[in-house]
Amino acid sequence: MAKYRGPVCRLCRREGGKLFLKGARCMTEKCAVERRAYPPGQHGQGRPRVSEYSAQLREKQKLKRIYGVLERQFRGTFAKAERQRGITGENLLRMLERRLDNVVYRLGFAASRKEARQLVNHGHFRVNGRKVNQPAFLVREGEVIEVKERSRQILPIKAALEMVDARGVPAWLDLDRENMKATVRGLPAREEIAMPVNEQLVVDLYSR
Repeated sequence: MAKYRGPVCRLCRREGGKLFLKGARCMTEKCAVERRAYPPGQHGQGRPRVSEYSAQLREKQKLKRIYGVLERQFRGTFAKAERQRGITGENLLRMLERRLDNVVYRLGFAASRKEARQLVNHGHFRVNGRKVNQPAFLVREGEVIEVKERSRQILPIKAALEMVDARGVPAWLDLDRENMKATVRGLPAREEIAMPVNEQLVVDLYSR
């Protein structure tokens, strides 16, 4: 399975803001964006020309990097969002939010989406009582996500849950912290997706 293996702090600096790719480290003074708030590379402190295409490309790259999706899978997700009824950009965000690895992160079972993806790959979660080890699995309204009983003592999961109060849980998810399970109340609305991106620029880019 293809995945990005380079330094993730470099991605945050390139996009000019925190993408929260390293969990708790992003909240401390060790965050690379706090220490060097300019793009990486020898020309990072220059004054780049920002064209319309450049702005659209940066929004797409930012969205891909936040959710940890590579180009081919992202383009496939966009194609599905485009075929659905409603606003394409909002459909795209909803589909990305409904990915199991993102839901695990949003519920506080992992410190970052990368960690959540690894936990899902290792089969630590069940959806409606069935083990699911595909990070791209899309949850639906009414489904129950829970940590497997044998996995409830894993240190990364327990440590991440201790920070859930500071991060908060989206309104479209109902977390039962004591039993390490959650229910999907409904599909996320755009105002419930706290994402620093302009999804319309992504739509414009793929519409060229």
